[in-house]
Amino acid sequence: MAALNDAPLDVVIPGDKSLSHRALMFAALARGTSSVRGILDSDDIRSTAECMRRLGAGVPPLSADMSINAAGVSALRNPAEDLDCGNSGTSARLLSGLVSGAGITARFTGDGSLSKRPMKRVAEPLTRMGARFEFERGEGLPMMVIGGPLMSIDFISPTPSAQVKSALLLAGVTSGAAVTVREPARSRDHTERMLAALGASVSVSGTAVSLRGDTRALSVLDFDVPGDPSSAAFFAAWAVLSGRTIRTNPVSVNETRTGFFSALARAGARISVEGQSVRCGEPVGSLVIGGRLDRAFALAEAQIPSMIDELPLVACLAAYAPGETRVTGAAELRVKESDRIAAVVANLRAVGVDAEELRDGFVVRGGRRPLKGSVVTHADHRIAMAFGILGALDGNDITIDDPDCAGVSFPGFWNELARLRGGA
Repeated sequence: MAALNDAPLDVVIPGDKSLSHRALMFAALARGTSSVRGILDSDDIRSTAECMRRLGAGVPPLSADMSINAAGVSALRNPAEDLDCGNSGTSARLLSGLVSGAGITARFTGDGSLSKRPMKRVAEPLTRMGARFEFERGEGLPMMVIGGPLMSIDFISPTPSAQVKSALLLAGVTSGAAVTVREPARSRDHTERMLAALGASVSVSGTAVSLRGDTRALSVLDFDVPGDPSSAAFFAAWAVLSGRTIRTNPVSVNETRTGFFSALARAGARISVEGQSVRCGEPVGSLVIGGRLDRAFALAEAQIPSMIDELPLVACLAAYAPGETRVTGAAELRVKESDRIAAVVANLRAVGVDAEELRDGFVVRGGRRPLKGSVVTHADHRIAMAFGILGALDGNDITIDDPDCAGVSFPGFWNELARLRGGA
């Protein structure tokens, strides 16, 4: 095994998924030519790009250096085809707000997994603003959204949700209605940061965000999309479990996205940030990560929103962290691409880990024994990649039933993991 003081292995992290979605949407709402570099070319982002094309936006094929010509909200139109969001909840929820404010009528569809995910959480406040929603079954997709003139709203969100907040802010941008969203805890703030950087009248006070009602066009975008910290998290986990040090390309170090790295440092990892800068309102820097896990994870419920996507990975890391890791306050995991609480616990048990399912979280008791068994991903990219990290450790023998589902957020994940292992 390599020593911890070896030179860092450089890791290439693809563009941030959340920021890539928003870059395409905001570029289409501006008037003029936007430049976007380093966008994530993944299944979810392709879904957003195709939906924007069906709405009349001039979005070209995804590439490393994109020019997006747009004429603003007035150029958008009712789509002749369904807005197929694939597996992307971000596409469905954010675009429902955009469509509502733009006065567009559109039918939203998605794959089997997305169709089971709740959409009424965004439909209810948008309906209060004046949009109409028609669900064909339950509270998921397919759904029809009928936009129109919207009223202002001061919405108290029962749970922190960047997608709900962003949908309402997009409805405000496209309609000119004033929007205030108040959350019990701070959720990801990419939308308000980017809107402010593009000239929208946005103010933030604690966990409340307000958009002044006006109809001025957004400035064109000139944006280098930073790497995705949620994707970087998998290689950070590999580093601390394998005894290596890694260094990433510049990634988003937005504090609403770095809860995982803070938790990893408290469990024994060494983490530093190099070359910090700001891009379109987003703090960016290269992460250098090494060290070892020397204690279990200790997570307060207030920290959960900033690391919700990384919790399956936390559970896998906890299999090797001394002591007991207990996560609560994470009921949101049950309505992600899969029921991530049930899936993570069942898979940990299947490979030999002492794990327990809670109503709103899980318990994992760590050890150092080899792990062996088969993992059922339920077509969930984060389940596949989290258990892929365990499978990449010497002495473990883990089979992933659907490794290709990682393409939703990180198409080159398995190649990059194999490259790293080869350098170890």
